Amino acid sequence: MLIKVLFYVAIMLLAFLGYRHYASTQPSLAIGDDAPAFNLKDIKGKDHSLADYKGKYVVLYFYPKNDTPGCTKEACHFRDDLAKLEQLNAKVIGISVDSQASHQKFAEKYHLPFTLLADTEGNVANAYHALSNLIFIKIAKRYTFLIDPNAKVVKIYHSVDVSNHSEQIIEDLKRLQSNAI
Repeated sequence: MLIKVLFYVAIMLLAFLGYRHYASTQPSLAIGDDAPAFNLKDIKGKDHSLADYKGKYVVLYFYPKNDTPGCTKEACHFRDDLAKLEQLNAKVIGISVDSQASHQKFAEKYHLPFTLLADTEGNVANAYHALSNLIFIKIAKRYTFLIDPNAKVVKIYHSVDVSNHSEQIIEDLKRLQSNAI
């Protein structure tokens, strides 16, 4: 019994260290890079691509799972601040690896008026280096990318505090737009 437990602990430790090494060696997007293009479906089955938002700022936020405490709090803050974001010429798009049906239930339950896209294969999250792929489980990391009207990455948020993230983006948009004048 003890040998079996030690075996599983050793396997878990190797998996953890291997994943940490893999995660730390992956290239990341940088400020000024072209935002990776995407084409995903929303809750109604309509295709959305980055090109659809040309001329607008895009708040592209990746989140782990619909209807979980942190993801719900983040989405509701975006919902509550949506008018301010839209006044700053920004569109909010949420992406996770959940299905369209799951997104639809989530959007209806919390009255989310912005676009949620289903990245069930994790390809878009992977292109943005926002995917955790743990053997059998794919989950989006809680990362946000602020993309300018020319589809360039202008801000990357790797450490997101869901309680004030939308306000942080509003302030960053104001700062970016005041510097552009």
